[in-house]
Amino acid sequence: MENRSDRSRVKAVETTFDIVQYLHEAGKAGIDEVAKGVGIGTSTAHRHLTTLHERGYVVRDGNGYELSLRFLTHGGRRRETLLANELIHKKVRQLSEETSERVQFITEEHGERVYMYTHAGPDAVKTDATIGKRGPLHVSAAGKAILANLPADRRDEILDKVVTPETAEREALDEELEIIRDRGYAFNDEESTSGLRAVGVPIRHKGDTVLGAISVSGPANRLTGDYFREELPKLLLGTVNEIELNIEYL
Repeated sequence: MENRSDRSRVKAVETTFDIVQYLHEAGKAGIDEVAKGVGIGTSTAHRHLTTLHERGYVVRDGNGYELSLRFLTHGGRRRETLLANELIHKKVRQLSEETSERVQFITEEHGERVYMYTHAGPDAVKTDATIGKRGPLHVSAAGKAILANLPADRRDEILDKVVTPETAEREALDEELEIIRDRGYAFNDEESTSGLRAVGVPIRHKGDTVLGAISVSGPANRLTGDYFREELPKLLLGTVNEIELNIEYL
């Protein structure tokens, strides 16, 4: 039976965004490749690509089509509207210089983490944490810091899609999030990437709105002992406290 959500969706628009996603993953592709990859006819792919090209959302050369920088325009505008945008960016850079590690700020959108800012200190290891990259919240320090401070119904809505309720894994995660909420910071101890550790702290506005979280990540052989468990959390908590005080009346 068709539900209201199905009736509200526009198939042609869905096809357009399927093409955008395909080009994002492929990098560059011809009409036949797009048609096959998305599962549509060649003529349909051609019409959609022509429209996207005319509106400036794809570029075209002899080897095919690829996404244009117009998406950067929209994403950049969205980032600029974030509360305390410039201050957060400044603090990410300062922390990366002070720790010599990689520092990132992420926010939650559609139940995923989105990297808004990332800066590599002089000793930082290379990761795939690039601007705009998305991923599940529950497998990163900053993501867990956000989850722990969301309203319970929103948190459950997100987690129910990625971790089966009423399982040992979910029970352990719920317990961890409660601890994070009480102490104010989260750890990622090689959970998402072998050899990589991170500490994350949420940034809140007026006590209950979670803007996102800042985290410091680095190799496990450097982020050890009291430095990992006590000094980095203290440094991050101090930075976040400064940010929150500056935006308290915004």
